[in-house]
Amino acid sequence: MKNRLKVERAEHNLSQADLAERIGVSRQTINSIETARYVPSTILALKLAQVFGKPVDHIFTLEETD
Repeated sequence: MKNRLKVERAEHNLSQADLAERIGVSRQTINSIETARYVPSTILALKLAQVFGKPVDHIFTLEETD
């Protein structure tokens, strides 16, 4: 799964730690999502979308191999 999390975070001037605190996860979780080592749960994806005011499919997109 591809994601625009790093781009969205930069556009909103948020550090990984700031974003993590807003949604109740660790900074390492945000880093793992950004580097595609971790696929977030539906609830976590919805929380991220809510923070940025964007639909989930704007932030996360499926690849053909998913």
